[in-house]
Amino acid sequence: MTGLDSGAEPAAQAPQTGRQAHAGRRNFMRKVFFAGGATAVATMGGAGAWAALAADETGATASPDPSGTPTGTPSGAPTGGPGAGGPGNQSITEDFFGLTADGKKIDDLFTVHSEGVVTAPVIAAANAFLAGLSATQKSSTQFTVHSTEWRLWSNVDAYDRQGVSIADLSDEQQALGKALLQSALSADGLETTERIRRINQAAGEAIDNTDSFNEEAFYYTVLGTPSATEPWGFQFDGHHLVINYFVLGDQVVMSPCFWGSEPTEIEIDGTTVSVCKEEVKASLAFINSLTEAQRTVAIESTAKSNESMKAGAFADNAVQEYTGLRGNVLTGAQKLKLLGIVEAFTGRAKADVAKARLAEVRAHLNDTYVTWAGGIADDSAFYVRVHSPVVWVEVDCQAPGPLAGAYGASQGSGATQMHVHSVIRTPNGNDYGKELLRQHYLTSPHHR
Repeated sequence: MTGLDSGAEPAAQAPQTGRQAHAGRRNFMRKVFFAGGATAVATMGGAGAWAALAADETGATASPDPSGTPTGTPSGAPTGGPGAGGPGNQSITEDFFGLTADGKKIDDLFTVHSEGVVTAPVIAAANAFLAGLSATQKSSTQFTVHSTEWRLWSNVDAYDRQGVSIADLSDEQQALGKALLQSALSADGLETTERIRRINQAAGEAIDNTDSFNEEAFYYTVLGTPSATEPWGFQFDGHHLVINYFVLGDQVVMSPCFWGSEPTEIEIDGTTVSVCKEEVKASLAFINSLTEAQRTVAIESTAKSNESMKAGAFADNAVQEYTGLRGNVLTGAQKLKLLGIVEAFTGRAKADVAKARLAEVRAHLNDTYVTWAGGIADDSAFYVRVHSPVVWVEVDCQAPGPLAGAYGASQGSGATQMHVHSVIRTPNGNDYGKELLRQHYLTSPHHR
């Protein structure tokens, strides 16, 4: 299979250069994942799905190689609880099901239909990016749309990634990669990605560790073949920054996306550069719009732990009951402030993608729950979760981590707004557009 990999070991290639990560661990995880492939295939549904997976040259026959079992944990990876992306969570041995409130997926929330999103620019940009890669680069960058590569992302700096990194690209290739991001993201979204990368570099310089923390160790992968009619997508993956972008016709699913930084503010070349402020500001505006009685319901704890995120990396199937304050008790003004938290994330996509996403969220606003932990002052560390049948947002002010020295903090000294992790997801099976993908193979005549 040329240029497309779905789980089989890649053909021998020339030694990789730059900061290109080794693929051994991830290839092992693919084998483990596909070892239980019968369930994975069944959830796709239909003969077309069977044929599509068979074309991936894995089917349900792959089995893990005991000799390839990784031991220990990746160097430099942090510890942490569920959703942390820490070493205890860096595997996907279960089939994809999606986030749910009770372990039962709600059907009929997402359908294949026309949304009027203009996808031609991102298709053209993806094709141009692929065309600009060498054969070796392309073979390690392009995967099938069914590939487990979708789920093998992490916000951890030391995580081994697939694809091609910015460090491995020429200036011309870097411009093509940036054009791909520019075609998918709003001006704010593109600026946010650039600032996260710049801060990562500056913080690395501040602690004299640019091998681990820099602006080039961010990786592109393309899933499927860019098309106006067939499903495909791309992923941009690195420390504190992960974008998953699925395309089917004129529909786009941009989730899961991880946005974070440590620090969230630093001086670079005499100018203060900040990031992740929009979600923090919107969250505090919402909690402070509530009455005292409403805050009593929304705030589960006035204390903030060092890490609270529930559905970060490798938590695709997290089960979390609805908790906190329900949207049906909010005033119109309060609902707008609740939407403001979500808009801080959806606004990083192009306007038509954001509009379609917010329409989904609004339709379920009365069934949206908000849970809070921590303080509510402008400088308070806090955690907020916005949870409905169609959207999941977490904003988590965390304790100083490996880059604490860049802003004069001590690692693990208590949660702070200077270290923020945040994520947006689509519950009930449509992260990575997987529910749309399933329906496409069930309903498209050429896949039956």
